[in-house]
Amino acid sequence: MNISVLLSRSITCIKSRFPARKIVSNQIYFTPVRNFSVTQSRKMKVIQFAYKQKPEDIRVGYIVGDAIVDVNKADPSLATSLLQILKDGDFEKVKKITSLSHLPTVPRSEVTLKAPITGQDKVLCIGLNYLDHCTEQKIEPPEVPMTFAKFTSCIIGPEDVLRLKTKVTSKVDWEVELCLVIGKTAQDVKAEDAYKYVLGFTVAQDISARDWQKKLNGGQFLLGKSMDTFCPIGPCITTIDEIGDPANLEISCSVNGVLKQKSNTNQLVHKMPALIERLSSVMTLLPGDIILTGTPGGVGMYRNPPEYLRPGDVIHSEIQKIGVLTTRVQEF
Repeated sequence: MNISVLLSRSITCIKSRFPARKIVSNQIYFTPVRNFSVTQSRKMKVIQFAYKQKPEDIRVGYIVGDAIVDVNKADPSLATSLLQILKDGDFEKVKKITSLSHLPTVPRSEVTLKAPITGQDKVLCIGLNYLDHCTEQKIEPPEVPMTFAKFTSCIIGPEDVLRLKTKVTSKVDWEVELCLVIGKTAQDVKAEDAYKYVLGFTVAQDISARDWQKKLNGGQFLLGKSMDTFCPIGPCITTIDEIGDPANLEISCSVNGVLKQKSNTNQLVHKMPALIERLSSVMTLLPGDIILTGTPGGVGMYRNPPEYLRPGDVIHSEIQKIGVLTTRVQEF
């Protein structure tokens, strides 16, 4: 194997259906696993996972090459959920593990990836926040962010399935989104300080039942956005120091190998620091809260003719420097 490997390959072990040139442009390289100090860098791709022989035993780790470092083996004093580590203020302990010798690694094939953060207080979403998404609807970008919420019970991980209640809804749509993860309590935060409160970023799908979003719930979004399994996230949380500029990341989505959405986060109407300032002015953002920052153009509802998800479909959602979130669709 080449000394360099793709994150998408190391995380999903599934070949992406994106064109080869697209994958090459989004390569992220890692040092191979060794039983000694791998780096002094604190940049990380954090995950939650379970050993296959103990599927209910959730643990925290991070990716190194083809393997995963088990944070809880490296430091047994740490909580076994990322949310609790953040609440305990212990993420600095996790960072320090990167400089240890004899890191406790496990092959990717021996674990199941879970959603990288669960149990949080809030899932907040921003609508109409990409210029190209507004253009496809022939509307002007909103002057203020349009904010709505999903229930935390919607969250699933990269190896869970999206389950459709086809007797309830026939218009379920995809929406790839850059999702930011709050790392510490944020209240009345100014935009220039906003990223101090961000742990990192992951890939999300704001799955949407358009019939319920638009007509069957009096124009309110909640039921169309919060059906079971309607918030896949993963495969990892890339820490903010590794992301660099989150306002300049390629973002794309394919369904059954056909590219549907392709854009860049530089198309965001309302930038992430301003979103954090606005939201933290009216509510306290807590560790583990996530904000889905909007979807680019190419959603199924505005295609000609409209297209919607069906059982058997496979969604590949990709964001530069994070990786590929693969979501399989099944009947509920």
